[in-house]
Amino acid sequence: MSFYEHLTDFAGLPVVEFLSPAIEQQKLLDAQWRARRAEQPVPDRWEPGDIYAEALAQPGTAAWRLRVVADSDETFEDHFTRFISSVDTTQVTALIIGCWGESYEIAGDMPRDLLTAHADRFPALRSLFFGEFIVEEAEISWIEQTDLAPLLAAFPGMEELVVRGGNGLRLSATQHRSLRKLTAQTGGLPRQATAGILASELPALEHLELWFGVEGYGGTTTLDDLTPLLAGELFPSLRSLGLRNSEWGDDLVRALAEAPVLERVRVLNLSDHVLTDAGGEVLATAPTFRTLERLVIRHHFLTEGMQERVRAALAGVDLELSDARKPEVYQGKTYYYPSVTE
Repeated sequence: MSFYEHLTDFAGLPVVEFLSPAIEQQKLLDAQWRARRAEQPVPDRWEPGDIYAEALAQPGTAAWRLRVVADSDETFEDHFTRFISSVDTTQVTALIIGCWGESYEIAGDMPRDLLTAHADRFPALRSLFFGEFIVEEAEISWIEQTDLAPLLAAFPGMEELVVRGGNGLRLSATQHRSLRKLTAQTGGLPRQATAGILASELPALEHLELWFGVEGYGGTTTLDDLTPLLAGELFPSLRSLGLRNSEWGDDLVRALAEAPVLERVRVLNLSDHVLTDAGGEVLATAPTFRTLERLVIRHHFLTEGMQERVRAALAGVDLELSDARKPEVYQGKTYYYPSVTE
């Protein structure tokens, strides 16, 4: 998942951005920059093309992105109002809520409340990405989030919810019978958010993904907070689990080696952690991990020798082991960092 570029597809659909004059100007500038770099003729205008026209004609064929450009005259409220007035939102199945303004000044309450107030305009909505800011718009640690439980209450048919940003993030304990995928991408996951998620009744949940981050950016969730999840007491339909982006990757692997939840999880993602050879030893020796169908570990600190041991031990598992890192050494001290913090 890149934080430097916007998504080009979501929920199995191509992303189409609902346009504004500011966005069109931004796209023109981007096209001119690419043309200069490629030493090609520089365009003096930008046209949305057939894809945009087709999406307007059949709104259900695209995942729609709503966002505003910094310093533009249009507010997010204005942009949203134009969208529901211009597009047949009864057909929209996938929606991306991007930059809603200066993230450190405007919290997620505003776009959340706009969506819940107009939930009747989106009867087919099944997938929502809430907070798709890229670094040009805001660092992940700057995004001011909110309680997402009202969104789930307003959209009982929602099947997928992705949220980016941990500041103020909450999910008050809720019941939702349709949600199949839940992802929280943060540089610091608050304990309050984790507790709410794990206290929720989500019988259809098949995929859960949590990015923990660091305490300096609000990551107060600890390994102990995951005890009910690891014990296998929650989410009876869970088959895919992503526990990512922490400073305690080695301890997490030790806990997972004896965790009942892995008796039914088929896909496990342990990317972005501080995961060293100590954790690699557990991966290479614990029988638990050999029953997985797929194990993904991107961004880790395993040495080459340990990587080979893990690959040999998990030869029957579809293993992705990539993006090996080396710790930073400064003034004689060694520092390890998870992938996503600020």
